[in-house]
Amino acid sequence: MFDVAVAGGGVVGCAVARRFTLQGARTVLLEKGADILSGASKGNSAILHTGFDAPPGSLELRCMQAGYQEYLQIRTRLGLPLLESGAIVAAWAKAQAEKLPGIVAAAHENGVADARLITPEEILAREPHLAPNLLGGVLVPGEYLIDPWSAPLAYLLQALENGAEVRRNTEVLAGHFHGTWHLETSTGALQARTVINCAGLYGDVVDERLTGTRHFTIKPRKGQFVVFDKAAAKLLRTILLPVPEAHTKGIVLTPTIFGNLLVGPTAEEQESRGRAATDEETLHILRAKAEAMLPALRTMPVTAIYAGIRPATEDKAYRVRHEPERNYITLGGIRSTGLTAALGLAQHAWALYGGAHQEVAAPLWPQAPRLAEHCQRDWQQPGYGEIICHCELVTRREIEAALAGPLPAQDWGGLKRRTRAGMGRCQGFYCNAALAALTTGKITPPLAESPHD
Repeated sequence: MFDVAVAGGGVVGCAVARRFTLQGARTVLLEKGADILSGASKGNSAILHTGFDAPPGSLELRCMQAGYQEYLQIRTRLGLPLLESGAIVAAWAKAQAEKLPGIVAAAHENGVADARLITPEEILAREPHLAPNLLGGVLVPGEYLIDPWSAPLAYLLQALENGAEVRRNTEVLAGHFHGTWHLETSTGALQARTVINCAGLYGDVVDERLTGTRHFTIKPRKGQFVVFDKAAAKLLRTILLPVPEAHTKGIVLTPTIFGNLLVGPTAEEQESRGRAATDEETLHILRAKAEAMLPALRTMPVTAIYAGIRPATEDKAYRVRHEPERNYITLGGIRSTGLTAALGLAQHAWALYGGAHQEVAAPLWPQAPRLAEHCQRDWQQPGYGEIICHCELVTRREIEAALAGPLPAQDWGGLKRRTRAGMGRCQGFYCNAALAALTTGKITPPLAESPHD
């Protein structure tokens, strides 16, 4: 019997499992994939948002700002990186420039008091490689870059080391509430007093399986990205945000914490929840938009392309619902702001839960993998063995650590997200043979049969 069962091992589920475990609840996280972050959470732009452009007074804003503050409070103890890049909402057309004062006013209403108008001259002094036809912008100093994969991994590792359980390859199939929840999963039955649905792209499916009704409908929204080579990183140090539109926040041009330059995402409605395919035409459009803003990119090679799927719904707002009579909480429709809001959503879920447990008095604080380019890496420490992935300077010691411990990588995607092996310029061409040997019998399917998503 668990106090809480969390359905879904994305960033929100990992944050919720951490919060409830630290508060003293006996918690189990159920993830249908072979590894955590196998759904929407594996593809995003890795920005820690201030909430300057969130809907005023919304739950999304409250959770983003609570999550932002908690990340800053705990990141050092968990070994999580932060790159203080700042962001500029850039206007390239007259209609966009006319919206800038309203963006500043909305940011101030949301409590982001340091957001301000910035002139084209100031922007170009800060970012001299940008195209000179800028008309102005809004500077938001508190927008930062973080590691999108090590953060949720650290949340769940802390939950595990303080008493939680994780069951991967475990899909929630059905459930019945009779004072407590009796859950049927693909790996057997279990009982929990409370269920928290954090199933992301399948949140509506889990909702229906447990309550008999879909209270919202997931409308998958694909976003394609282009990753430029590390040589491009010297061209831009600030997150470049577009003036948002009604349907989407638009295309972002941003450095990454891994030393690349990223452009995306698109916003494409599709039926499939599991197929995040890229297409050549869209990627050419993305590259052209990036080059129009940053002309020097025309000579820069592309390292990688990828796509993620966001769990959009028929409503822009988060789909959070509490059924106290059935001890059931849904955290659904958490789209592009989920990386920032996850810790805040976990706080909100705990407040809805209202349970009384003995808080963990002296919690353990595990360390996340150290993958950020501006931080000291494992290859800079003695005894690493050898470099396995030369593009990303991944060591044998890092690979071995990722395949061991309380939450070892169980598939190729999980190994990449823990180490960045195979994610560099050659996309695994030179290191896959060594990685295949090191992972024999430890990941499924074997590396030679794994899809290179």
